Amino acid sequence: MVLYFQGYNLSTTDSSSFSSDATLPNSTTPHSHDGLSRSGHTAVAVCLGFILVAGILNNSLTLLVFAKFRSLRTPINLILLNISLSDVLVCVFGTPFSFAASLRGRWLIGEFGCKWYGFANSLFGIVSLVSLSVLSFERHNAVLQSSKVDISDFRKAWLFIGGIWVYSLLWTLPPFLGWSSYGPEGPGTTCSIQWHLRSPTSVSYVLCLFIFCLLLPLILMIYSYGRILLALRRVGKVNLLAAQRREQHILLMVLSMVSCYMLCWMPYGITALMATFGRTGLITPLASVVPSILAKFSTVVNPIIYVFFNNQFYRCFVAFVKCSGEPHSVQGAEKPAPRIQKSDAFDGRKQTSSSPTQPQFLCSTRKTTPCSHRSDKNILFVHYTP
Repeated sequence: MVLYFQGYNLSTTDSSSFSSDATLPNSTTPHSHDGLSRSGHTAVAVCLGFILVAGILNNSLTLLVFAKFRSLRTPINLILLNISLSDVLVCVFGTPFSFAASLRGRWLIGEFGCKWYGFANSLFGIVSLVSLSVLSFERHNAVLQSSKVDISDFRKAWLFIGGIWVYSLLWTLPPFLGWSSYGPEGPGTTCSIQWHLRSPTSVSYVLCLFIFCLLLPLILMIYSYGRILLALRRVGKVNLLAAQRREQHILLMVLSMVSCYMLCWMPYGITALMATFGRTGLITPLASVVPSILAKFSTVVNPIIYVFFNNQFYRCFVAFVKCSGEPHSVQGAEKPAPRIQKSDAFDGRKQTSSSPTQPQFLCSTRKTTPCSHRSDKNILFVHYTP
C-alpha cells in the first residue's frame, strides 16, 4: 500500500514517518494517481458525516431506552448495552477525526493523534465484534438450556463484559509494544494497523488479529444461531403453526445479524490480508476506503438489528417515543426468576414426555412438577432438548 502525504512516500515506513510538513496544508500539491481527488474526499466526508450522526443517534436512543425502563435491565440485555456503548464511543472518539480529515483532504492531528485514533477504533471495534459473538452464545444457552438459566444472575453478565474488554485490550495494546504499529491508512485521512508492512512481526499480528478477532467470533455466531434454528425445527411437531412463525422470525434475525457482520467487517479483514500478503501496491488507497467505511457503518446498523429484532426492546422504544410508561406487555415479563437448582431441573425432565422433540415445561417451585393451572405465581421455563 502506497500512501502519499504532501509528497512524502510512506510506503516503506511505519507511522513514525510523520513529519511536521505532512500536516501542513498545501492545496497546490497534485494528487497521486493512487490518491483521492477533491470530490473523492468530499464523498467520503459525506458518508462519514452520515455515519457520525446516525450512529450517535441510534446508539444514544438505545442507551436512553435502557436507562428509562427497568424491565430491560436483564443480564443478556447488558451485553446489548455493551455493543451500543462501544459503537457510540467509536462515533464520539473516532469518526469525527476522520470526518474532519476527509473535509480537508489530509490528517490533522499528527502522529500521536494517528496512533491514538488507530488504537481507539481498533479497541471499540473488537469490543463490538466479540460482544456480538458472546450475545449469540448467551441466546443459544437461553433457548437450549433454559431450565438452567438464572435471569437474575448479573454477575455472570458483568464477568462476560469485563472479559470482552480485557480480551480486546490484549489484542490492541501490542502495537504500542512493538508487535506491528498504528499509522496512516488509505488516502491518509484515517489511521489503523499498518497492514502494508511486510516485517515478520507485522504479518504475524495481522494474521492473529484476523483469526482471533474476526473469524472466531463469526464461527461462534454461526454455531450458536445454527443450533437455535435446529432446536426450533425439532420442536415444531408440538405446535406447527406457532413454531413455523417463530422459526421464520429467528431465521430472519439470524440472516440479518450474520449478513451484517460479514458485510461490515469481512471486506475490511480481507483487504487487510490482501495488503499484507499480496503484492506491493495491490490495495490502493482508493480501494481501501470502501471497506473502512463499511466497518464504521456497523455502528449504524447494529442498534437497528439487535434492538428492533428484540420484541421487548422494541416495545419499550415505542413507549419511549410516545412518552408513555412501562409497556404492559413487558411489565413483569423480565422480573428476576428464582434460582433453579440443577437437581430440580433434572427431576422435572424425568417427568416429562419421553419424546426427544417434546418441549419440557418446568415450574420454578421448590418441588419441580409439571405446570398446571393453579393460582400460584410461578415462572414458566421452556427447555428444548437438542
